[in-house]
Amino acid sequence: MSDPFPSMRVALKTRIVVIGAGQAGLSSAYHLKQLGLVPGRDFIVLDKAPAPGGAWQYRWPSLTLTTVNRVHDLPGLSFADFAGADQSVQASIAVPRYFAAYEERFGLDVLRPASVSVVCDRGSRLRVESDRGLFSAEGLINATGTWEKPFIPDYPGADSFTGRQLHTRDYKTAAEFAGQHVLVVGGGISAIQLLDEISQVTRTSWVTRTPPRFREGPFDQDAGRAAVAIVEDRVRAGLPPGSVVSVTGLPVTPAIEAARARGALNRQPMFEAITPNGVRWADGSSLDVDVILWCTGFRSALDHLAPLQLREPSGGIVMSGRLATQVERDKRIHLVGYGPSASTIGANRAGSAAARELLAHLDAMTQSPA
Repeated sequence: MSDPFPSMRVALKTRIVVIGAGQAGLSSAYHLKQLGLVPGRDFIVLDKAPAPGGAWQYRWPSLTLTTVNRVHDLPGLSFADFAGADQSVQASIAVPRYFAAYEERFGLDVLRPASVSVVCDRGSRLRVESDRGLFSAEGLINATGTWEKPFIPDYPGADSFTGRQLHTRDYKTAAEFAGQHVLVVGGGISAIQLLDEISQVTRTSWVTRTPPRFREGPFDQDAGRAAVAIVEDRVRAGLPPGSVVSVTGLPVTPAIEAARARGALNRQPMFEAITPNGVRWADGSSLDVDVILWCTGFRSALDHLAPLQLREPSGGIVMSGRLATQVERDKRIHLVGYGPSASTIGANRAGSAAARELLAHLDAMTQSPA
């Protein structure tokens, strides 16, 4: 979408602003259009990324359609039909192409790159400030995900480390670590994937805060619903959401079995401090390493919503609505891709619920007497 007001000083009025055009944002935009709203007039989609694809466009090159956990369909267009049979294609190429085709197919007119700096309450409306102009909206669907908020825990001595430290989002290829000792920190799926890759080309060690829990059996729909329900209960109570993956366990794939066989999955407990040459445990033992790779996850990118004071003292946000996408403190605001909808399949369902519930709420506000 071209910028209609490149030097706009007066806020453009619209019914709804959608922030973010990843899986959750595009799903929300699709359902808003299905409900009769016109893209670019009744709702505006703003996306910080320079091109379609959400966080997928930044994934490491070795993550292909064969190795990725799964790419779920957006509503109305099958990814399998679009991607074809070649599963060796990089996910960072295939998924952005799919998202771009999706935006074009349904005429979603995403304005990008558009970085939102702040959202403020202006009585009956919300003011959205971005580097592409100002917008005044009745309601907001926030779909900013987590990619912009990598999390690295603070450990004593971190600044003294003379080697290299990087986060999952900085990873490109295992070959760059050849000849070095790499310490992988974290117990999620990304940590396991990168540990597997790097351990095939150089020496690795692995530490996690809690013992990893591998899922040996199948993960059926009932197990999936139970896992999502745990996270949903947390956000409905106003607690920080945590990760859906943290309650599903780690799938045991052929790659995991091979990594286990060559000793790459010999996990050690979390260290106490970082030294100039590596890490040290509470019992005084230490390990010299060249690289610390923090696979310690992400946090929800919600800093631009801070003026709305949505958070509870616990640090979480009380969520309501059918799929826990509605902010209880301000029902004009829905968070999709947050908490139970952080998975790609959850994002699709959340996009539908958020679009319907937000529009119903705004219509009710319009019809109610002053």
